[in-house]
Amino acid sequence: MFLNRYSRVVMTSLLAGSLAFALPDYSEARHLAVNPEMETKVDTNHKLKASGSSTRTVERGTRSLEARIDAILHPIEEKPVSSIQIPQTVSAFDDAIIGTPLASQEQCVKYLLSVNPRPEISVSPEELVSYYYEEGAREGVRPDVAFAQALKETGFFRYGGTVTPDQNNYCGLGTTSADVKGAYFSSAKMGVRAQIQHLLAYASTRKPSEPVVDPRYGLVRNSYGARTLNSWTALNGRWAVPGYSYGQSIMSMFREMLSK
Repeated sequence: MFLNRYSRVVMTSLLAGSLAFALPDYSEARHLAVNPEMETKVDTNHKLKASGSSTRTVERGTRSLEARIDAILHPIEEKPVSSIQIPQTVSAFDDAIIGTPLASQEQCVKYLLSVNPRPEISVSPEELVSYYYEEGAREGVRPDVAFAQALKETGFFRYGGTVTPDQNNYCGLGTTSADVKGAYFSSAKMGVRAQIQHLLAYASTRKPSEPVVDPRYGLVRNSYGARTLNSWTALNGRWAVPGYSYGQSIMSMFREMLSK
């Protein structure tokens, strides 16, 4: 009877010890899940442990089972790293759609208010401009020139044409004739996002980082396939019809903005 009780104690201890050492090291397991190419390296480490590497064994032995479980139940979230490479814009005469801003957000606001002190928009001019810089930076579309495009399309947010302020449509998306009002967006931010995505559809085959809200994004991509339009002047006769100097006028407004 005593022998049986003693045997159970020994077996329980051995099983508990085996379980503690058999649990995978969390940092390595997590690294492997994120980076499958590291599988060979992890296997090598386990072989070293099996061959008698005492340092690794002692380190693992000192970690409590509770700590490992807590690490598994409460993993540290890894922030995604953007891999988009955006060319630096260095000249006011560079008419590429993809690039970085030259004008500041303050210059954008000053330019708008110098022409129209009371723009018909659902947010403040500062907030609207900040959306262009946020959405433009995410997709690599030049936000200052995109804002100049909005000024051209809306008449500095005076409207007066088919599109009305309540649509939050700052670039005439879907307005194919004088009788078609075009797209409506739920907020100023979504209207800006749609415009940036539509520009990206022309300028790149890369999909937008955010879910598509531009109702005509697929139409452009399906039409152009692997082809892209890299410059604002290339939008002549495409974004606006006939639009012979559409891109040139946008770039001219952008350069005026830089003087503010």
